[in-house]
Amino acid sequence: MAKWFIRTTRAAVAIVAAVGMLLIPTIAAAEYGFDFQRPVTEIAHDLLWLHHLIFIICVIIFVGVFGVMFYSLAAHRKSRGHKAATFHESTRLEVVWTIIPFFILVGMAYPSTTTLLKMDDVTNSDLTVKITGHQWKWQYEYLDQDVSFFSVLATPQAQIHNEAKKDPHYLLEVDKPLVLPVGKKVRFLVTGADVIHAWWVPQLGLKKDAIPGFINEIWARIDEPGTYRGQCAELCGKDHGYMPIVVQAVSDEEFKTWIGEQKKLKVAAAAAAERSWSKEELIEHGKEIYNKTCVACHQANGKGVPGVFPAIAGSKIATGPVDGHLNIVMNGKPGTAMQAFAGQLNDVDLAAVVSYERNAFGNNTGDVVQPSQVKALRK
Repeated sequence: MAKWFIRTTRAAVAIVAAVGMLLIPTIAAAEYGFDFQRPVTEIAHDLLWLHHLIFIICVIIFVGVFGVMFYSLAAHRKSRGHKAATFHESTRLEVVWTIIPFFILVGMAYPSTTTLLKMDDVTNSDLTVKITGHQWKWQYEYLDQDVSFFSVLATPQAQIHNEAKKDPHYLLEVDKPLVLPVGKKVRFLVTGADVIHAWWVPQLGLKKDAIPGFINEIWARIDEPGTYRGQCAELCGKDHGYMPIVVQAVSDEEFKTWIGEQKKLKVAAAAAAERSWSKEELIEHGKEIYNKTCVACHQANGKGVPGVFPAIAGSKIATGPVDGHLNIVMNGKPGTAMQAFAGQLNDVDLAAVVSYERNAFGNNTGDVVQPSQVKALRK
């Protein structure tokens, strides 16, 4: 019985292995339509290879075990005159089906462990980027470059509410992508500001939880220029599906140029906060900020979500004292979903969005807030 089992198993494994070897070139040449997205980092390639290896091993085990079982049922059925064996146990058989799984597990464990250790090796990085998850946006800080910004969903509300044709990258587009240099090892420090998020970009082979109070580390070295998309992979609240990630990989020269432009924009923003803005300018800019930052909760019509998010239209905050309105926008409201935007928006953005809220949705207070007023409140 033991010899028959060994011979049958060897035959089944040999057949499936041969089929698997024939399929490997086909898998490698696939267009990834029914597989992983095309990998563009060393880690992503390793993960794809590991996935195919484990998959083939599982198929071989499946076919081997069920092949022996169904063959035994068909070839040794009672109608063919076979009688049940009377042996109680077989030491050789026990040894065989203990040793074989052991070597299978070792064969799976070694490449898996090697890949995991490589994923955790963040040493000798060329650039460090801190990623902070917020409801429902991402903050990127280039710690070596003194550059920081928030990346927010850019899909128009008309598409979200089925009032316009959806873009090919529907819900996977942002106002400011994360720009990274090709061929450089980038270390990411991932954390959360409110609830648990997860930063996930499939083509980079990256997925790491963003947990408040903790900093997780991952890294990537992108092989080729391009735009790579992902999203939050942790259920983080009502607008979890509106928290995309866009990574734009560029040459090292383009990256240095982009960093220089960001520093110039920072200087320009500081200068803009020093001048006096007209009411029309503030309301126009404020509408843009509102649609990127506030619309998810308070809605495009300013009426909020009854019982969940309060309305801006006709609210006591938006029609009451200006200082009170500024205070709640800048510092948030503890115990609610209202975030503190003092660290997320600059002086011009805060002045503009408050001016817009006080003159939109039928509020019509006529009030305008200058960036200098916001700057004074920061002190």
